[in-house]
Amino acid sequence: MKEELLIEYIRENQKKFYCIAFSYVKSEAAALDIIQEAVVKALENINSLRKIEYLRTWFYRILINESINYIRKNKRILLFDNNELIQDLSISEQSENSMTELENQETKKELFKAMDLLEPKLRTIVILRFYEDLKIKEIADITKTNENTVKTRLYKALKILKLNLEGEIYA
Repeated sequence: MKEELLIEYIRENQKKFYCIAFSYVKSEAAALDIIQEAVVKALENINSLRKIEYLRTWFYRILINESINYIRKNKRILLFDNNELIQDLSISEQSENSMTELENQETKKELFKAMDLLEPKLRTIVILRFYEDLKIKEIADITKTNENTVKTRLYKALKILKLNLEGEIYA
């Protein structure tokens, strides 16, 4: 029963998982490897999940840990192609006004460049909050931190993003 629900959940959310993994490693092949490792670990450990309603939180934790482990194991600079990232993460509809669409794409590129400058624990919180639309409590569960820490990190990340987007690079 749990395995079937996990498989269904994974099938329904493949693109989200790819976006999260890609945001860490900036490589299509590496992101796919991370997802594969996360799925294997989840399937192997599905019986450790006590309550099925925590499946989402539990799987996100596995995926994020696999992403961070990949970075640690491959201690190298991970290159990233803004256009590929924009294409993968963009859910915008075709615009009649191509100038507005170009401006939106440029804004997204700037945002992703600024996101890339965030340290992983801050980036994780921003991704989970704004791209995955998770609540602070869910993020706290996934990252195994308390809610106040999540709020503090989110505030810090947004402040850094704002400075980076205004041209005051913070690294």
